[in-house]
Amino acid sequence: MVDQPTIEHWRNAPRLTSFAGFFERTASGEIGAPDLSEPKLDLSLLDFDLDATVFSDTHRHLWGHFDSHYFASIPYRLEEECRLGAAILAFALRTWARNGAPASLYTLGTGTGCLARTLATLGNGRIDALCCSPTAANRISFDAKRGSQHAHFFHGPFFELTDERYATDPNLFPFRGGFDLLFEDTTFQMYDRDRTKQLQFVVPRIRPGGILVQVQKLAQDDLVAYEERERQKDELFKSRFFSTADISRKKDEVLNTMTGLQVDRTTTVAALGMFFRYSVMTWNSGNFYTIVSSNSRAAILELVSSMPKPAIPPGYCYESLPAAIIDTDLEPLSPDLKWRSANTMIPPVPKGLGS
Repeated sequence: MVDQPTIEHWRNAPRLTSFAGFFERTASGEIGAPDLSEPKLDLSLLDFDLDATVFSDTHRHLWGHFDSHYFASIPYRLEEECRLGAAILAFALRTWARNGAPASLYTLGTGTGCLARTLATLGNGRIDALCCSPTAANRISFDAKRGSQHAHFFHGPFFELTDERYATDPNLFPFRGGFDLLFEDTTFQMYDRDRTKQLQFVVPRIRPGGILVQVQKLAQDDLVAYEERERQKDELFKSRFFSTADISRKKDEVLNTMTGLQVDRTTTVAALGMFFRYSVMTWNSGNFYTIVSSNSRAAILELVSSMPKPAIPPGYCYESLPAAIIDTDLEPLSPDLKWRSANTMIPPVPKGLGS
């Protein structure tokens, strides 16, 4: 149980105070939209994988205002969402098949809830998905393109989703028993540096055998390396979508404050190690990382083995992946970590015709 002073501290955090106006205006389309071009999935980076393509087709039709801003802001995050989303879909459908009941998913702080809505739509009754956001304009986007009656939105910050709320709010009844997968997307870093207390709040909602997936922006021990990766992000990637003035404006309005709430890899691993036996790094783009954690070896291998290799140019990835960052000596993950082969849509060239 997280104490009340911590909750009050989160309530006065930048996400709900100094950042609130930026997120409201961006989610409403007033500001923040790419002014040079729209982000577009590069299927070649996914080796034209059929599962990721099917996921991306539904996903793109469900975008709201905030989604185009988000995917234009983080290098190759769109490709990662489709790669990861297709893997989560496969994981959820296997969970449904084993249990004979809908899989339960929660995407914490994912703007318009596009990932949750896509999974619920493709699940077609086999997946119940919840998302949350304190931004009213994100709820408007959610309602405009809900996609499925099995997609649900909670208008409020993550820490207001208490046991009492799950027990008394009819819209949350499908989630009273917890979640098979919980996905936190660059949200904790907008509230506090204490990852242990943040995990202490959300981890009890994960069912036995369930998984936590996080997309985090981590601080680096080498500040020069951190800044070089930021320069790469801004000058080589974001510049395709945003003018120099827009990039500078966002840095002044949001990113400089948010940097103070980031933590490094050592702090992240220490916090996760208090709750999980296993954690695997599955994606890296500059200072951004996807980390998958669970107490179930079978579950984490099932999810990771549903992912094709990371869809990102090598110059943006600074890690050798997949990498077990928390493991056990008795039943180690590392020997069995591997990507699946892409289910490519392009037929191979017959032998002798490609020369």
